[in-house]
Amino acid sequence: MTKTLGIVGWGSYVPRYRIKVEEIAKVWGLDADTYKRGLMLGEKAVPGPDQDTITMSIEAARNALKRAKVDPQKIDALYIGSESHPYAVKPSGTVVAEAIGAVPNIHISDLEFACKAGAESMYIAYSHVKSGEARYAVGIGADTSQGAPGDALEFSAAAGAAAYIMGSGDDEVIATIDYTHSYTSDTPDFWRREYMHYPRHGGRFTGEPAYFTHSLGAAKAIMEKSKMEAKDFTYAIFHQPNGKFPQRVAHMLGFTDKQIEPGWLSPRLGNTYSGASPLGLAATLDVAKAGDRILMVSYGSGAGSDSFIYTVTKNIEKIRNLAPSTSDYLDKNKVYIDYGTYVKFRKKIRKNDE
Repeated sequence: MTKTLGIVGWGSYVPRYRIKVEEIAKVWGLDADTYKRGLMLGEKAVPGPDQDTITMSIEAARNALKRAKVDPQKIDALYIGSESHPYAVKPSGTVVAEAIGAVPNIHISDLEFACKAGAESMYIAYSHVKSGEARYAVGIGADTSQGAPGDALEFSAAAGAAAYIMGSGDDEVIATIDYTHSYTSDTPDFWRREYMHYPRHGGRFTGEPAYFTHSLGAAKAIMEKSKMEAKDFTYAIFHQPNGKFPQRVAHMLGFTDKQIEPGWLSPRLGNTYSGASPLGLAATLDVAKAGDRILMVSYGSGAGSDSFIYTVTKNIEKIRNLAPSTSDYLDKNKVYIDYGTYVKFRKKIRKNDE
């Protein structure tokens, strides 16, 4: 008899600090409308000086545990995907596992693949449960993403995290994972070498040959594999480097604005890099109902996309309100900061020995 496999708990976290597009544009003498209307960006989340990928991952994982009601000692694997791990040599995952009480009998790894590392962690966590190697496995996407002062990335590079506990059981799984697919090529559209504080990007090259080619490739392949069309899905989530790209790729695939609306967070959140599509999924699960079918397509520069098809089960109603929703973090208790405070928080001014 085939076991029901998939997500048994999810959790998100977004810092309370925000900076508006106008505040950044004012400092650099740039046109805010270019980013507000052209790229559909309004404001972004900013991590506080005491927040990083580890602290946000802990908060998201604790929220996932509140929903899943899983004994942390039964978690056999934990993976964190990020391109802003605090340490070059020291894992983020060990700190998170210790904080949630999942040590010592656990397999841990930190993952990197630009912005799709979070979806990558979910894929690996699910695969461990599917193979029988793990009773429960955690996949986390989290980033305090970087953008050089005055660069276009500074208007979108944000912070946030989402965590997923994968498991099995008819009474536990809140969303089955029905299909997966990966689409990858060597497309160098975005990179950051060792010792560089900020990434570089290929400008317009990051659009058609990078983001759109891989997002469309992964989406079309999984839809062909599952014999589904856009109309067969209740919701869809795409990686969101800005507000315009996910909307455009959705329309190219035949999805409506209504289908992407719950997970379309970048206009009020920014681009959380490895956390982007996982946070979009979290926001969608916050409102989804039994029987809803969800498509999620991540994207990571370098380049690749992972796609997933989920079906929501009736179990979601039992646990949905056991932890804060993504919109709670996005819309409540926000604190707006000016550019000077933002620069201080993000340590954009450094001493010679830093």
